[in-house]
Amino acid sequence: MIRRDRTWSSGAGTVPASPAAPSNPARGTGVPAGVHRGRGGEEKFGETDRSDAWWLKPLLQALGLLVLIGYANYAAILGPAHYQYVEGGRHYLSPFYSPYLKPAWLPTWISPALLILIFPLGFRTTCYYYRKAYYRSFFADPIACAVGEPRATGYRGETKFPFILQNVHRYFLYAAIVILMILWYDVFLAARFLTPEGHHRFGIGGGTLALLASTTFLTLYTLSCHSLRHLIGGQIDCFSCAVAGGPRHKTWSVVSLLNQHHMGWAWWSLFAVCFADFYVRMCSMGFIHDLVFFPFSLFNNAGGIGL
Repeated sequence: MIRRDRTWSSGAGTVPASPAAPSNPARGTGVPAGVHRGRGGEEKFGETDRSDAWWLKPLLQALGLLVLIGYANYAAILGPAHYQYVEGGRHYLSPFYSPYLKPAWLPTWISPALLILIFPLGFRTTCYYYRKAYYRSFFADPIACAVGEPRATGYRGETKFPFILQNVHRYFLYAAIVILMILWYDVFLAARFLTPEGHHRFGIGGGTLALLASTTFLTLYTLSCHSLRHLIGGQIDCFSCAVAGGPRHKTWSVVSLLNQHHMGWAWWSLFAVCFADFYVRMCSMGFIHDLVFFPFSLFNNAGGIGL
């Protein structure tokens, strides 16, 4: 694979021509007929010469996804009774239910969270990293490098249904950005406490910190998205030749830096959003006494900012 130089240039960028595609590729393999595909495509499932614990990573990934996604399904489908905590001037809303929509036509047995979660769920399901994680952990395709695969022939990649639907990832990104802005508004509400006198004060509670951490990690995960990086500058070879090339290059550089840790943001954001729902749920059920610290008042009687 040829690496393209994506640095700022004062003139037109030149990119070496890509090598010609191999002729007569073997059907479904991605390599020319008769060319060695690698050990994983020839050995029986699980056979390998590797001496390391290659099975540990896909095992941990599978356990992590089962636990966190299992909890998310419980919270969204079976736990709508404790989706928020409104008491003592607090207003904590679970990120699984934000924005909260409950139209009159929605049957009582359907959780309102299902109207919203289809977008963040679609964003994560089609995410490039998560695709790698659950392909290896649940489909064993491939389970690891240089390890025998369950299917050595007939590989079609993501060109057939239902995997071709992974191409809608960019559109789920657009929806995720909108929901992300709403979640930041929820953080603001979680830090805005109503006093018995009817005034508002800025406060920091356990729920405030839980929602802040959740939204922060969700922001880092979203902004490190491969599709977002491509939208900003992945389709051009010369930033100085493009419209608004300077700002686009700086933005692309920041997103590229975040993208280096996309796997970490993916896991931390999934854990954080589950923990935020868990904290709000425990407060609503009375198992946690939420402590609040008021560093200063947000609004005084005249509507201005006061100390």
